[in-house]
Order: sequence, then structure tokens, then C-alpha cells
Amino acid sequence: MEITNYITADFKPIDSQESIAVVRDFLGDFNFSHFPVTEDGIYIGSISAEDVETFEEQKKVADYKYSLETFFISTNALWLEVLEVFAKNHSNLIPILDENNKYVGYYELEDIIIFLNQTPFIKEQGAVVKVRKGILDYSMSQIAQIVESNNGKLLGVFISESDISSVEVTIKISSGAINEIIQTFRRYNYEIISEHHEDSYIANLKERSDYLDKYLNM
Repeated sequence: MEITNYITADFKPIDSQESIAVVRDFLGDFNFSHFPVTEDGIYIGSISAEDVETFEEQKKVADYKYSLETFFISTNALWLEVLEVFAKNHSNLIPILDENNKYVGYYELEDIIIFLNQTPFIKEQGAVVKVRKGILDYSMSQIAQIVESNNGKLLGVFISESDISSVEVTIKISSGAINEIIQTFRRYNYEIISEHHEDSYIANLKERSDYLDKYLNM
């Protein structure tokens, strides 16, 4: 499935000569955080619903051209790039321009979430394992080798958190012996961040802890 299937053009872009009063009503009715603005058919930026609330109703959008936000995405952008633009601009709508910088429509965040739900990483059943290791010591190829050497199949891997000393990697696995995979990660000095019922190491620790508590309370 292509992300371009989710390009929308249900509403025309706002013309820069439109009044603020009309724009305010429009954004309020449809709960868009931003909406594209064009001038003489050329995309010049997106107007923010929050900003519109502070503008004078009788004025035109062109009077506030300085406040427009100029983010957009190209038609050939990958879904990860689309998500990045959504996140960086705190928007639920992203204008789309073609290779000639011509406005073609927009993506809505709700539609992109639907798209992501159709990807194997989200849609397919599997176990999610989260590991941590030093930032200079971890290896994506090693992570894949650990999973696949235990007959696991990777659905996806990504760095979910990082700082100057370590990274946390989230892994989704569709098959394989989860306990063996987890124990192999430990042998390679990965810390397991997620909790798993199949984790015999944790079960053994709990059993020993319960035994020690029982012994101390005798």
C-alpha cells in the first residue's frame, strides 16, 4: 500500500485574500490545527488555528502572511518522513507539493495512523522486545542475528530512545522462541527493558527471592 493513496484534496487551500472571519469558522468546524494558504495559486505557507484566534476578523489572511508556517512534504516522501514532519510541526495536517513545488493536496494525521495500522510492523501478531545497550556497543546487524539465530522473524526494529551513553531499541518479532532470544540478548550484554512472561531468567530470580524471604522469615 502506498502512502500517496492517502493524499486528500477534499477542501481547497485558503486564498490569501480570504477574510480571517471565514477562516476562523472553517478551522473551527473541521478541527484542523493548520491549513494551507495559496496566493495566485502558489503555496505560501499554512495558517495556524491558534494564531487565527488572535487575529482581527475583518482583516485578510494576506495581512498576516508573516505568521504563516512554511512546512510541507513532497509527493515522493516516505511514510517515516511524513511522520517526522507531523511531529516537528505539531500539526494534524501537512500540505503536499509535487516535484515542481505545485500544491496537490494534504495528508491528515488520522489517515496516516490508518496507513500505519496496515503495515506488518503494527498489523501482524508478534512479541515486542525492548533492549538497552551502550551507544558505542549496540549493532543493528547483531540484533537481527540474535533474533534470526533463534528462528525468529523480524517485523521491525527502531531506536525508541537514546542519550549520550545508551540506546533503547524496540524489536517486533513474529515467531521464534522468545525466552531463548531474550537470554541470547543477555549473553551479548543487552539489558532487557520490557517484561515477558516467557523470561525464565526473571522467573528464576523471583523464585530465589521468594525462597530467601521465606528463609529469613523462619
